[in-house]
Amino acid sequence: MRTSDRGRLVAAGVVLAGTMALPAPAAAEPGDSADVEVTVEIEPIEEPGVLALSIAADSVALAEDGSTLLVRQFVGTLPTVTVSDTRTPAEVPEGAAWAVLGSATDFVGSAGQAPIGADHLGWKPRLLDGGDTGQVSEGEEVVTVLDEPTQPGNNVGLVDQELLVSTFDSGAVAGDSYSVDADLYLRTPVDVPAGEYASTLTLSLFE
Repeated sequence: MRTSDRGRLVAAGVVLAGTMALPAPAAAEPGDSADVEVTVEIEPIEEPGVLALSIAADSVALAEDGSTLLVRQFVGTLPTVTVSDTRTPAEVPEGAAWAVLGSATDFVGSAGQAPIGADHLGWKPRLLDGGDTGQVSEGEEVVTVLDEPTQPGNNVGLVDQELLVSTFDSGAVAGDSYSVDADLYLRTPVDVPAGEYASTLTLSLFE
């Protein structure tokens, strides 16, 4: 190969290499698009637990049973009362305790009869479900003003707040439900005026 030919070949090779290193940009097709999926996982809000009271029914009718020559008696059963605690032990204040207390108004006659005092209404609480800790218990019996006391000073009726159910350690019994009812009895003198009477028994949960 002659010197002049070698020079032409080298020059051609350089031109070729330059052409390969600089390709022309491809033209985009009209209407091209691409999608990007955006996702997020939202965790549920963790609500704190609560301590709550519920009652199976909002009324109870007393019926005469067990009357004597001196005293008329009317009996019934308090609808089931449930205390539910959905809190964790860590959510319960240290040293906390809870209790359900009850008190009644006087029995008012529908036809203007003289009222029958709430001290004539007594109860005997009964624990239905106290859980497994042994730290939930029913209250003591409260008898009426017409009775001899069965515990010191308990013949007062449901005039003031009387204990239905309680625990001394809220933290130990947290995360469960507990239920109680009670035998109710109204005792009156035999000469009580006939007719329909009504009273309101209020149950309150305290901690």
